[in-house]
Formats: sequence, C-alpha cells, structure tokens
Amino acid sequence: MKKKVCVSTLGCPKNIVDSEKLIATLNYEYEITDNPNQTDYLVINTCGFLQSSVDENEDYVQQAIKLKKLGKIEKIFVVGCLVSRFSKELTKKFPEIDGFFGTDFLDKLPKKIKQNHNELYGERKLLTPSHYAYLKISDGCEHNCAFCAIPAIKGKFNSISIEKLVEEAKYLAKLGVKELILIAQDTTSYGIDFYQQQKLNELLLELSKIEQFKWIRLMYTYPRKFPENILETINLTDNIVKYIDMPIQHINTGILKKMGRGMNKENTINLLNNIRKSVPNIAIRTTFIVGFPGETEKEFAELRDFVEEFQFDRMGVFEYSAEIGTPAYKYGDTVAKDVKAQRLEELMLLQQKIALNKNRKLIGKEMTVLIDEVADNHSIGRTQSDAPDIDQQVIIKSKNLIQGKFYKTKIVDAREYDLIGKALK
Repeated sequence: MKKKVCVSTLGCPKNIVDSEKLIATLNYEYEITDNPNQTDYLVINTCGFLQSSVDENEDYVQQAIKLKKLGKIEKIFVVGCLVSRFSKELTKKFPEIDGFFGTDFLDKLPKKIKQNHNELYGERKLLTPSHYAYLKISDGCEHNCAFCAIPAIKGKFNSISIEKLVEEAKYLAKLGVKELILIAQDTTSYGIDFYQQQKLNELLLELSKIEQFKWIRLMYTYPRKFPENILETINLTDNIVKYIDMPIQHINTGILKKMGRGMNKENTINLLNNIRKSVPNIAIRTTFIVGFPGETEKEFAELRDFVEEFQFDRMGVFEYSAEIGTPAYKYGDTVAKDVKAQRLEELMLLQQKIALNKNRKLIGKEMTVLIDEVADNHSIGRTQSDAPDIDQQVIIKSKNLIQGKFYKTKIVDAREYDLIGKALK
C-alpha cells in the first residue's frame, strides 16, 4: 500500500501554488489525503511574514506533534517561509519534527522522503476550486520596504520565463481553469532579472491568447516603476479584468520615505489618477499600514482624508508589526497598540461607507458573476471587480446554479461588502 501524505498550506496564495506543485510531484508515489489528523506524512507549508502568523503557524506545528505522539502521524515535515526565517530557532524548539526545509523545499523534500519522480514543469494538483487558479510569475523581492521581512525570507527577485509560464497556464486551462490570477512578491517587476527589462505587458498579452481564460487578474503590483504600458492592454483586452491590486501602504511623504517605498504623495496620487483615467471603471484594491513608527495624529489624518477623497473600490488595513530583522525594527514600536487599533477601525469604518455607497449605485444593473460556491438555498459568486477570498461577494438566492459558470445577474440589493443578485435566464 502507498503511504499517505497530507500537505497543509498556511499563508498566502503563493504558498498555495508551491503546495500544488509539491502534491503533483508526490502524487506519483504516495496517496494524497486532505486529512492532517490521520496520515503517514504531514507536510506543513508555513508563513512567516508577521509575528501573528508566526504564532499561528507554531501553534499548528504543536498540534501536529501531539497527533504524532498519539501515533496518528508517522512523520512531520515543516517547510516554507517560517523555516527560511527562523530555521535555527525552530530546530531547537521542535526536536520532534523529522525535517525542516525552507522556501526551496520543492527541490529538497521529495528526495528526503525517497520520492524519485522528477517534476514536469507546471504540473499541479489544484487546492482552489477548479475554475480558478493562481499563476506565480516570479519569486523573491529586491525592494527595501522597511517593515517587510520578505526579501530576507525569499531572497533575490527571480522571474520565470514567459515560455514556461505560458506552458503552465495552458496546463491549467486543460484542467478547466477559467480565471487565472497572476501573483508574485511584486508582479510589476516581472522580467527585470531574466530579460533585463520589465516584461509584464508582454506576459499579459501572451496569456490573453489562451481562450479558455475568461478572466485574467493582476495582483500584488508595486507602485514604484509601475509599467504604465499595461494599462492600455488591460483596457483593450477583453479577458483581462478591469482590476488592479496595488498596496500603497501610506500617503504621507515622510512616512513613505521612512518605509522605503521609493514614492512620495504626489507621484502616488498621479499614478492612481492615471490608472483611473487610462482604464475607465477599473476597480483598484489597496492596503494601508497604520501605526508605523513615528506616525503622528496629523500624518494619520492625512491618510484618512486621502482615503475619503480617492474612494478606493477595495481596501484592507493592517496594524504595523515590528518584525525582527527588518530595517524598521530599529525604530521600535512607538505607536501604542490601542492607538493602532483605533486608527485601523476608523479607516475601515470609513471604507465601509465608501463601499456601501459604491454598491448602492450598482442596484438595478446587470453584471457578469462567476459562481464560486453553491449552498443549500443560495449561490455565492464574484464580479470581475473582486478577487477570491479577499474581496466582496455576490449572493444569489438560487441553488440551481453551477459552480465555475458565469451568469448574467441583476443586482437587486446592496450591503457594505456584499451584493444581492438575481440570476437572469
């Protein structure tokens, strides 16, 4: 009998892609199970970005060790970002673990557990619903954002060739994927290492030729050196959705400089305005950090006023976390936790009002909705303005729809972060 292997994925979509490739590789010699409580080998693919995620991941490892001691798991392997960041500490803290591998685990782990199959590039076992998948176009990051541990975890920027990405995308299309979501630590720098120039536009054009993809979505863009030639491509290409994810992090020039973002208030606003001008009706998603060391009430008020003025379509907010090994760690954690929490709540309450006003304007309109889930008495989907898991949903009071299909839908009601729709025949 084949031994059972379970791969538990913690963290972001980039981890999901790595786990999918690992599972596809292991699938040749092992039985893959999704039950982490009863398996021969458990692989835990970790996140180590923030202290909160470090704590959550270590708790998960502790629970797995308890199952191993009860004889429900034979071996545990911990891999990924947490290991790359804290390998020595983890080895000492968890001697019960049978192996630790960093972000290069795709090369090393199969050999450790006597896996002989050589991975075919692009082969994956999807962990997402079968109608959408992530395409990781590069790894690593060479920006010097003061708050971020990713460069230390992931290393230098490393683009995958257009040819290999198209090959992988065609493989995903054969699996039935209809929405392709481009991800990386920084998608806008794609190509600067491999081709010595930004090649995101060329990649988008090649992927758009794959007819099976009805939606191609761009995530994790970086504002500095944003390749504005992609805007015309997004605007004119039918299957590239009018959506862009661009973490701004702040708007005050002083804070941006301290963060090491390479942008100031003026050129950030100019870029955002140009995106809206170049691609009418584009949905812009962003994220902000509140409580960065030294952020005053005045600087926060500037951020709040900017959010109210610009009216982002989608927005997330995080409290600053002082992370060991990051450039900002030396600044200390100078903004009190209750102040950070209050600032986060204030921004999110403001965004709720913005989102509700935008959603109310959609009542009566007909929109294309991709169904992600069918429940007992309703279905849940998304418009092209929404990425899975992080953005709002469309709730349709019908259980007769099919997951993974697109439906013309009339919006009949609106909430802060949900639309209520009626599928049209």
